Amino acid sequence: MSENILVVDDEKEIADLLEVYLKNDGYTVQKFYNGREAIDCMQHNHIDLAILDVMLPDIDGFHICRKIREKYYFPVIMLTAKVEDGDKIMGLTIGADDYITKPFNPLEVVARVKTQLRRYTRYNTLADKQTEESLEYDIRGLLINKSSHKCFLYGKELKLTPIEFSILWYLCEHQGRVVSSEELFEAVWGEEYLNNNNTVMAHIGRLREKMKESARKPKFIRNVWGVGYTIEK
Repeated sequence: MSENILVVDDEKEIADLLEVYLKNDGYTVQKFYNGREAIDCMQHNHIDLAILDVMLPDIDGFHICRKIREKYYFPVIMLTAKVEDGDKIMGLTIGADDYITKPFNPLEVVARVKTQLRRYTRYNTLADKQTEESLEYDIRGLLINKSSHKCFLYGKELKLTPIEFSILWYLCEHQGRVVSSEELFEAVWGEEYLNNNNTVMAHIGRLREKMKESARKPKFIRNVWGVGYTIEK
């Protein structure tokens, strides 16, 4: 069965173009020009990946992304006409997995879709194959289990996206050692790290928010300025 892709963009030409390219590559496409219809579709249909425009006539893409992350873990790619880092960091912070600036080559979007779906599928497949043994860390009240893909803080479950879970798992797996942003990015995203990449910082910020951690006095994820991040033993 082909993956079901949700496309939301109020620019009809762009939405229609993405639909054509994605369908040509074998995907099923649910296309909408406004946010409310997209949310309704998402609540009644299985979605494998969402492509969301930031600026929509009724509710913006950030709002839709937040709604997705309340219940779902599938990848989200944000589209925007703006080039400011603030928008990108905002999208990544609320749970988006990738960010594309308009104008774009539709073939690039299809390539990004494939990458995100491959990463998501591989992650879940590996998790299914693992056993419970040696796949759990309990660090001062932070319990994370790779097999069940669940994380608890003081007994309360944290709703983490696959990317957030992977970051936290990697840090727990290397507890006591400082992990650089470059190492963390390449381990989790499987891509080459660029010096101006704020992706790791944005996701760490989101993780801390969910864990109700203070950036100045963190109990778990600590910054080592100029080096990286660590979870102490």
